[in-house]
Amino acid sequence: QVQLVESGGGLVQPGGSLRLSCAASGSIFRLYVMGWYRQAPGKQRELVAVITGGAGTIYADSVKGRFTISRDNAKNTVYLQMNSLKPEDTAVYYCNGKLGNLDYWGQGTQVTVSS
Repeated sequence: QVQLVESGGGLVQPGGSLRLSCAASGSIFRLYVMGWYRQAPGKQRELVAVITGGAGTIYADSVKGRFTISRDNAKNTVYLQMNSLKPEDTAVYYCNGKLGNLDYWGQGTQVTVSS
């Protein structure tokens, strides 16, 4: 069983930055494909960014050039650096870890972009 705990959400003005962190339990974190997803009110959960064990990355078109996903396998942590935030980035952000048939989710952290 893997537990994922997100932190770093909050209220930020448009154009501002936030860094989300997701700390994972378990000894084989480095093997997991880690991702960030988000869900805005009334909308479906959507992929934001994914990073493989080898540090390959995939981003949603809506965040390319503004968000950066990274991981520190020594700390069992994945990060999402969010710059140039827009009101439409407002959502609950969820951390996800996948390995084969295993699929784990964090509890989510709220990000609100508003003036």
